[in-house]
Amino acid sequence: MMKKLISFLFLYCFAVSFGQILKPIDTADYPQRKELIRAFNFNNEVFIRKVKAQYSGKTGSDLAKFYKEFGTDFEKQISNKDFILRSDYDVSVKSLIARLRKNNPQIPQDLKILIAKDNTPNAFCLLDGTFVINMGLFSWLDNEEQIAAVIAHELGHRIKQHTLKLLVALSENNQQDKSTVKTLKSVSENANETAFNILKNRMYKKGVEKRSQEIEADSLGYVIFKNADFKKTEFINALKRLQDFDTISPRELKVETYKKMFNLPQQAFKDKWLKKEDFSLYNYNFYKEKLSKDSLASHPEMAKRLEKLKKIFPELNPGTESLKPSESYLSLRKAARMEILPNYYHSEDFGLGIYVSLQFLQDGEDEKYYKTWLGKYFAKIYEARKNYNLNRYLDRIEPKEQSESYQQFLNFMWNLSLEEIKNISDFYQNKES
Repeated sequence: MMKKLISFLFLYCFAVSFGQILKPIDTADYPQRKELIRAFNFNNEVFIRKVKAQYSGKTGSDLAKFYKEFGTDFEKQISNKDFILRSDYDVSVKSLIARLRKNNPQIPQDLKILIAKDNTPNAFCLLDGTFVINMGLFSWLDNEEQIAAVIAHELGHRIKQHTLKLLVALSENNQQDKSTVKTLKSVSENANETAFNILKNRMYKKGVEKRSQEIEADSLGYVIFKNADFKKTEFINALKRLQDFDTISPRELKVETYKKMFNLPQQAFKDKWLKKEDFSLYNYNFYKEKLSKDSLASHPEMAKRLEKLKKIFPELNPGTESLKPSESYLSLRKAARMEILPNYYHSEDFGLGIYVSLQFLQDGEDEKYYKTWLGKYFAKIYEARKNYNLNRYLDRIEPKEQSESYQQFLNFMWNLSLEEIKNISDFYQNKES
């Protein structure tokens, strides 16, 4: 849910109008995907054998099980065409990694690149040295040097083997907890509370470890970035842009926009569509939270990460404007923005796709392009409503987690009848009679 809501923030930086409907970026043919799966499975098996040799007993077995399950899930993602295997993005990222290798001999040589059809600005590195770069980074960050900063941070994670260390700790903790839980079976008093405290302490400890790893990856990543002769302050600027993504509230989708887009020749707009569900009498403080969200968080707040970096590296204190992007980066960013709606469609986020389409149209973006996508998304919503599985594609209202604007949108969508949804779908797909 939160990942979906955060994606709305992309709408803050869209000011480019496009005069044509672009075909979504292709995701490579079957032979390429087949070869990628074969190579990954081979490397995964080699890594599993290495892990089992390094960690004996239950820990080794747990690690092997995790990486086998991960390999299966990753193979499904490749088969589902979640990654772009041939594109100019590969060339750009590879050139940045080549620059990062300057004066950084600790960077592995066997790194591979995958571009994910994901609109969130994120990246991660797999165990075999495959870097997964979300297209959202190119939509959100200001220039290629900031992309390099994110890659440097992920290299910090890989060099320090943070994921493996967390999994080892998790396995060892599991074994300790099982032993403790066994003793609880002979104790009737407060057994449930004791078991819950074991789980809670484990989760808090994991949160502390992951937050510590993020700080360590920031520090090592900055050293790698600095050694490669990138502009130092762009590392901080990249983190600030990611902080913006986490903290800026999305703009309001105006009532006038609904009336403009859904007052159709064959179906007049109805005010009842905007009627909101009343949550005012619900007491959200009635139930006391047993788990602290702050303690569970795996990433420290970006403000704390920035503060820590500036304390360790005093040269980062002065704030400067971001560098101007190159023409090649602007081209990649434009293409990434045009892929936002195709990406939501690919991930079956149909309700979110409608909300984002309306935001684009409210901003006066290319009407032909975004109205076409509006029709495609409503067609999918119609199918889901007809098949009684709309919950799969359209969020339920959660007042504590969603903006007022998004709650209004969800009310609107749930208030539409099956026939009304079909009429909207037909109109925007030019099927109306």
